Amino acid sequence: MKSYPHPIIAREGWPFIVIAVALAAGIQAFAGFAWAAFPWLIVLFVIQFFRDPARSIPSEAGAVLSPADGRVVSVEKTRDPYLERDALKISVFMNVFNAHSNRSPVDGSVEKTWYFPGKFVNANLDKASAENERAVIHLRTADGCDVTCVQVAGLIARRILCYAKEGQVLARGERFGFIRFGSRVDVYLPLKSLPKVSVGDKVYATETVLAMLA
Repeated sequence: MKSYPHPIIAREGWPFIVIAVALAAGIQAFAGFAWAAFPWLIVLFVIQFFRDPARSIPSEAGAVLSPADGRVVSVEKTRDPYLERDALKISVFMNVFNAHSNRSPVDGSVEKTWYFPGKFVNANLDKASAENERAVIHLRTADGCDVTCVQVAGLIARRILCYAKEGQVLARGERFGFIRFGSRVDVYLPLKSLPKVSVGDKVYATETVLAMLA
C-alpha cells in the first residue's frame, strides 16, 4: 500500500478548522470565554469530523473491506444499475460523528468512473442510492471480479470528493475520496459473494470485512 498521505486530520478539513478556530478566538478576544465556549465546542466537533486515522488492513484473499466508517443499513441481492448486473449490495450509512474518509474495498484497477448530480434526501433511506448526488467507481480485481463502489451524498452532505481516475490501480484500504457531513457508501459485488456483516452492524473503513468474493 502507498504511504499514508495525511495522518490524523484529513487535508479536506484544514480550511474548516482554521476558520472555526479563528472565529472562536476572535469571539473570545472581544467578548470573553463565556461567549466563546460554544464556538470552541464547534471547533472540537469539526476536528473530530475530519479525523482520518491510519487503519490496519486485513490480508485475507478475496476480502472486501468496508470503504467507510458507519452502520450497515442494507445487505441484499439487487440490481447493480451501473454495470447492469444482478449483484449483492451492501450499504454503509455515515453519520456526522463517523470519520468520513473513503477507502478502496479491494485491490483493483479503476475501469470507469461516473458522477451523477441529484437530491440530498436522508442517506439512511434506500431511495438515496438512486436519487441523491453520487460518485461511482468501477473496480476490477486481478481475478476479474467487478466491484462497484458508490459515494452517496446525504441530507447534510453537500460535497462528494472522489479522486480515483480511470486507469488508476487502487490498493485495498487506499484512500480515494471524502464526503462532507453525513452520507452513505454502496458496494455492489458479484452475486455469489458471501456477506460477512448484517444490517445494524457497526463497521470501520478498511478494518471491517464486508464480504468475501466467491
